[in-house]
Amino acid sequence: MTDPRMRAFRDRVGGLAYGGDYNPEQWDPGVWREDVRLMREAGVNLVSLGVFAWASLEPEPGEYEFGWLDEVMDLLHENGIAVNLATPTAAPPAWLTHRHPEVLPVMADGERFGFGNRLHYDPSSPIYREHAANITRRLAERYSFHPALAMWHISNEYGPTAYNEAASAGFRRWLRRRYGDLETLNEVWTTRFWGQVYTDWDQVEAPAVPRTWMNPSRILDFKRFTSDALLECFVAERDIVRSFRDDIPIVTNFMRFYRHADYWRWAPEEDAAALDIYPDPADPDAHVSSAFQFDLFRSLKGGRPWLLMEQAASAVSQWRLNVVKEPGRMRLGSLQAVSRGADSVMFFQWRAGRGGHERFHSAMLPHSGPGSRTFREVAALGREAGLLAPVAGTTTRAEVAVLFDWNNWWGLEELWGLPRNDFSYVDTVMRHYRPLWEHHYAVDVVSTRSDLSPYKVLVVPNAYLVDDEGAAAVTEFARSGGTVVMSFFSGVVDACNRVRPDGYPGAFRRLIGAKIDEYWPARPGERFTVDFADGHTATADWWREDIHLETGTALATYADGLLKGRAAVVANEFGAGRVVYFATLLEQDAFDRVLIGELRTAGVENRFDGLPAHLECTVREDERHEYLFLLNHDAEASVAVPVEGDGTDLLTGLPASGEVTVPPLGAAVVRRARRA
Repeated sequence: MTDPRMRAFRDRVGGLAYGGDYNPEQWDPGVWREDVRLMREAGVNLVSLGVFAWASLEPEPGEYEFGWLDEVMDLLHENGIAVNLATPTAAPPAWLTHRHPEVLPVMADGERFGFGNRLHYDPSSPIYREHAANITRRLAERYSFHPALAMWHISNEYGPTAYNEAASAGFRRWLRRRYGDLETLNEVWTTRFWGQVYTDWDQVEAPAVPRTWMNPSRILDFKRFTSDALLECFVAERDIVRSFRDDIPIVTNFMRFYRHADYWRWAPEEDAAALDIYPDPADPDAHVSSAFQFDLFRSLKGGRPWLLMEQAASAVSQWRLNVVKEPGRMRLGSLQAVSRGADSVMFFQWRAGRGGHERFHSAMLPHSGPGSRTFREVAALGREAGLLAPVAGTTTRAEVAVLFDWNNWWGLEELWGLPRNDFSYVDTVMRHYRPLWEHHYAVDVVSTRSDLSPYKVLVVPNAYLVDDEGAAAVTEFARSGGTVVMSFFSGVVDACNRVRPDGYPGAFRRLIGAKIDEYWPARPGERFTVDFADGHTATADWWREDIHLETGTALATYADGLLKGRAAVVANEFGAGRVVYFATLLEQDAFDRVLIGELRTAGVENRFDGLPAHLECTVREDERHEYLFLLNHDAEASVAVPVEGDGTDLLTGLPASGEVTVPPLGAAVVRRARRA
């Protein structure tokens, strides 16, 4: 499971990587030595370099200026700071878009995306790809064996969706590979509906915005194609740098809850998953969704440590209201990432920019300089990152998995024509994840291709679109003894977005032990009473299903309305396992009670049962030790935590046994011998 490239990287930086994006080309060279001096003061051991530097490296086509980068690379190396060197291909220079305006992406409405924005390129453009490959090759030739180089950073936050002719041509090639011939394409897209049959491949184009509704299977495949087209750009640049040197890890930076790239397909192509995350400090629950993202990124590479590539030291500049991170919040969020598998704590950016769109975006070194509160906190965190070096490379064990699938996300939110067209997949997933977080269960995130054998419980939120292989995997998990907790509107369509035969929910009818006659989305303001067999009563809204039980039994029934007496929650014994299916949107407390009850019945271990929800408790471990992270998200009250055995708090160096008190917005990281 250990990746030798990432192991060598950890050895190189001495544990956790700590630092941020460095953009020296935006500053007079007289500032560089001061930057490096302050980096050393702050404990920085890694910087991401050159992310937006294409125009500075190649100011005119074929004319290169590497002298400044040579000087910066040498200076960083002399001061013991390693480099995560970026290919600058996320920021094509003005000369490229001026000479070749066809590389600029055309939007779905037909308007061309202008220069001066972000991500201003069509990933399918042969011209863009040619120039991107050229600058990548030049960098690799020059710096692959520079002693400062510790990692390659390919491009930045891949994301543009383009509707250019190049995209249409690429889409046609992608469809030919996927389906082989037009007859199959017409079948899987159901093109005889509304007379959309294709008789020549040249008739197939990118699905720009129509004047009415569009074929949903066409849109779904275009989402898949766009993700794959972006991935082709990454792989092309990755392969160039790898051809020069094979022992340096290669990553790119993903984004939080980003819908347009299927990270399950991307992660196997990287040496580590890397995340840019900017939770809104004004959102009191931001740390809960952050925890899910951290669990997802740890899971993308099968439980291997991941990289926190960007975060803000304080305020950002993209929200309508950009509040600062209160003292302690930046530290707590950083430690939260490490607690859930991150082997780095990185920021955007090192020095706050004087101009440009993000001139008020916080930085490790803010406009107010090294005497500022932010820099003091950054330097203090840098010292703690050094103390946490033993944690690097350790892993996390979980017995609960949550299914998160990009194809299903696209199916629920991109394809109009559902019983309700206001689904939020992210909100649904977080509704299932939050009680797991509050009750301190370790959670992995899985795809329909993941190995499910390590888990006792699989949570399946609104799996509307699931392919045959995914449906078989969920079914076999239950048959083999696992517990499946599934929410409504699941198993409805196949991979081509066609309704499955033999009644809802086609993929999971036998699994849930019931047939659904109709989906009944609730009218505005409509609420229902639900009676549980154990005597509890709850309310529900937003959705109902007219369920007819087959082998399943009702855990709860509707107490009123036209579906009075019908099942609202179904339990079914299936093989050696158990399935619980929610046919409505229960109020959160009732849903949590059922979900957590199923985890306890399934025998899922919970070492932190009874501790308050705002005290986040996680464990990383290696062969000899476990590292208990205790993070207090409450700003007012301390929490006393019982601790088994003898340990040491790595943050203070003090013994930790019997009981550890975690102050408001405080943290403890207790190292102790691993339990047998």
